[in-house]
Amino acid sequence: MNIFVGNLAKEADELELENLFKKYGEVRSVKIIRDMFSSESKGFAFVEMKDKTAAQTAINELNTYDLKGKKLVVNEARPKTDNRRGGGSRGGRGGGGNRGGGGFNGNRGGKRW
Repeated sequence: MNIFVGNLAKEADELELENLFKKYGEVRSVKIIRDMFSSESKGFAFVEMKDKTAAQTAINELNTYDLKGKKLVVNEARPKTDNRRGGGSRGGRGGGGNRGGGGFNGNRGGKRW
């Protein structure tokens, strides 16, 4: 089972999280999500546990657990969706249109640049 761990202190590391969760069962992996440029923690992680019952117990016990002065938010991770917000393509909608300006007011031999 994949578990979301939020409100994570920036100083926390993977080994600390693994040790915290392995009290409840076998931990397959721990991944703290980091900024791709600075490598600083984004304040959340994913922990994968082998047994669903053990994972559910860990969720129940560790939600609001105080780690390095921050209360963790622990719940079952939701599947990744493709419904992302922000920049990028608009799928061909809302093209450029006439934005005005850019023409010359002077006589350029009948051509407009």
